[in-house]
Amino acid sequence: MSEHFGTLSDGTPVHRWTLERAGTRVRILSYGGIVQSVEVPDRDGRAANVVLGFADLAGYLDRPEPFLGALIGRYANRIAGARFTLDGVTYPLAANNAPNSLHGGPAGFDKVVWGGAQAGPHAVRLSRVSPDGEEGFPGRLEVSAVYSLDASGALRIAYEATTDAPTVVNLTNHSYFNLAGSSVATDHELRVAASRFTPVDATLIPTGELADVTGTRFDFRESRKTGGGYDHNFVLDKGVTGEAVEVAELHDPASGRVLTVSTTEPGLQVYTADHLPAPFVPCAGIALETQHFPDSPNRPEFPGTVLRPGEVYRSETVYGFSAR
Repeated sequence: MSEHFGTLSDGTPVHRWTLERAGTRVRILSYGGIVQSVEVPDRDGRAANVVLGFADLAGYLDRPEPFLGALIGRYANRIAGARFTLDGVTYPLAANNAPNSLHGGPAGFDKVVWGGAQAGPHAVRLSRVSPDGEEGFPGRLEVSAVYSLDASGALRIAYEATTDAPTVVNLTNHSYFNLAGSSVATDHELRVAASRFTPVDATLIPTGELADVTGTRFDFRESRKTGGGYDHNFVLDKGVTGEAVEVAELHDPASGRVLTVSTTEPGLQVYTADHLPAPFVPCAGIALETQHFPDSPNRPEFPGTVLRPGEVYRSETVYGFSAR
């Protein structure tokens, strides 16, 4: 189902799609590719929204920085010094997270209206063309994201992109999950299949080390409470895969709700949202951003994020829901 959701100041209309299947109801906006809500039942069958969002378009326009539920690009996470060099050419970017570039810049994919069309009985396809030079990134990028619900009620997001010139691409979804549907998420239990993580400097740029999680607060190989204080990339043991592989589980003991995360990506950014602005409280949700590593364009030792003409960027992430 598609409906009008609001209008930008320049007159551009924004639409909302509702997908419903197997007890899951998801609402998606053409503005920013935002996942506005995900309603799933608890162990007693009571449904609640388990992602942070706003009731109207004004909420997203007035408070853009949390990136609530948004499709992030061209480059998710941070690029050091707001610049990178590709094939001998240096490309300056906006330092919107000084001194670094964050989530594609101040006018990234999360702040544009995407074209949308039904892609099946339980799917919507969002697409756009990012022109050469948008936010400093080279190449004309044709990009799409298909949001769908499978037979189990899992939300699948499948990304594709092609370019007419060498560029870098790293797309993700920035939903904040609160499986209790209220209060804070610090009592949620998290498991991540990652034996290493990327330590960061004072500006949250990786140092280049792939550090062992053993004996540290970054060891989530066995499920435990998250608490707060995390905004770090975990190096998934599986690496880059052609098919989505389960890499994480988030569990709320109070409601019984369980979220599983499967992905083709090699990294998972765990952000406990310690600095959310009003009307949200700190740690109101947990972002589990499937991704390539932060600052990969400046780190040739990290898995590559370069996309060249004739190649197709593909990435898929699956959010599964259940209760126990």
